[in-house]
Amino acid sequence: MTEISEVVLRERQSRVRMLSDELMACFHEDATVETSWSQGSAAAFVAGAATRSADSGPILNRVGPPVIRVSGRRGFVELPSTTTRWIPVNGTEAVLVSFMRLLYRVENRGGTWKISSLHAVNEGDTLDPAVSGTSLGIDPDSLSGLRHSYRFLAYTRVLEGIEVSQDLYGIDRPEELTALYDDAAAWLEG
Repeated sequence: MTEISEVVLRERQSRVRMLSDELMACFHEDATVETSWSQGSAAAFVAGAATRSADSGPILNRVGPPVIRVSGRRGFVELPSTTTRWIPVNGTEAVLVSFMRLLYRVENRGGTWKISSLHAVNEGDTLDPAVSGTSLGIDPDSLSGLRHSYRFLAYTRVLEGIEVSQDLYGIDRPEELTALYDDAAAWLEG
């Protein structure tokens, strides 16, 4: 279990430290990633992470202890994660905090545990001015239609010119989460 824990924690550390080679080494070549900004191959995720980090500045990521289940050469990991970014919002510096759980499928191939898929599940977020008492100038109508589990993440991405799908995994759609967990359990035992 230590090797599995190490690979998912190394993935997070490499992501925020912008260590592309180390980040890619955490994934199997055919791995997939589904987050708010990346849906596709791990290689595309790694390339996008380098570009996004260079464009948006530092990202802080704090994780809790991973919960790991193993069956043979397969493992399923749930990792609580909080991501913090300082970003401009309507000309004012703001702090965006996203609360997620990251779901990893890991496999031991050739004696090495690596990630075969990663799904982010959005739990909620906050958006506050970096300087207390400063207004972010947010029109409440601009938030209508955005899902509660990642409302401010979606809003700030729109300000960056990026549209975020309203069909991401989130705790506000429990039936989709149940299906995701059921699929992972079947994969783990298959």
